[in-house]
Amino acid sequence: MTFWCGKKVLVTGHTGFKGSWLCLWLQKLGAEVIGYALEAPTVPNLFKVAQVEENMMSIIDDIRNKDRLVSVLKKYKPDIVFHLAAQSLVRKSYANPVETFETNVMGTVNLLDAIRFSESIRVVVNITSDKCYDNKEWSWGYREIDSMGGYDPYSCSKGCSELVTNSFRQSYFKGKDIHLASARAGNVIGGGDWAEDRLVPDIIKSLIKIEPVSIRNPFAVRPWQHVLEPLNGYMMLAEAMWQHGEKYSEPWNFGPDDDHVITVGELTNKLSSLWKENLEIKKDIRKQPHEATLLKLDCSKAKLNLGWYPKLNLEDTLIWTTDWYKEFTWKSEGMKEVTIKQIEAYDKLRRD
Repeated sequence: MTFWCGKKVLVTGHTGFKGSWLCLWLQKLGAEVIGYALEAPTVPNLFKVAQVEENMMSIIDDIRNKDRLVSVLKKYKPDIVFHLAAQSLVRKSYANPVETFETNVMGTVNLLDAIRFSESIRVVVNITSDKCYDNKEWSWGYREIDSMGGYDPYSCSKGCSELVTNSFRQSYFKGKDIHLASARAGNVIGGGDWAEDRLVPDIIKSLIKIEPVSIRNPFAVRPWQHVLEPLNGYMMLAEAMWQHGEKYSEPWNFGPDDDHVITVGELTNKLSSLWKENLEIKKDIRKQPHEATLLKLDCSKAKLNLGWYPKLNLEDTLIWTTDWYKEFTWKSEGMKEVTIKQIEAYDKLRRD
């Protein structure tokens, strides 16, 4: 628990949903956090309502601005980097493929190229996505050795980011005492996500307004996990690389167990029940772009070699998520304390 105390940690994408949770957690563990990202894309957003900026250095700029990235690394001299900055929406990638590839591929190139000249950075974790895999609609989980792919621009860009990561690791970082890994997680949920065209935020908005929720494919099967689960994995991975170097400088999966894999319709009904509303599901009959129906991760490697295991069952994952949104809906203040309270509860679970 003392590892992070005093560490300088750069988090790109710190204004986003996962980035905000990660920054608060790192702050609580005593890290000196520097964030680099665009302004949060939605109102409300977790970064503002949980006052994430209070105890960190927040730099608002584009990951595509390499000169600014270089200057930030030189000025703040971080020890560890978590790269989360991305265009993270599948459907937006269909509308804006150039922006998606520029951000997710060249943004990664910009960051890693800046890092290779750093004299302070020892550990880098590039957070990509489970969608980086060449999805064959298998009923079993994808392993880290399976091939990269991507049907839609977003998924393809994350596969490309993985290839970029491997190229920089092999070409520049081996033998230089800069340890680089990638981390792939599935569908994360939790309080404070208001992203457009994302299932849980859409459900919560409909529950608050007491109106039907529009669902594209209620029978699509997805693995669901609380946002703190993969964040725990990212931090464990960074610590392992700091202590053991190249042994852990590889790709890693962080996904839920099989009992967390349910359909979109089932998830909607479970959240409605916890909210104590009978939410009507309305099938979106408009023509939709391609979406995978099944994608799971095999996380045996993380469990065996890192000792990482999910700590929350599906019921608790959904309870923690709805409890956060209820607090926000009914009082909208004190959300930093609510968020930190969940981090403390999870911290206790991972220590027990």
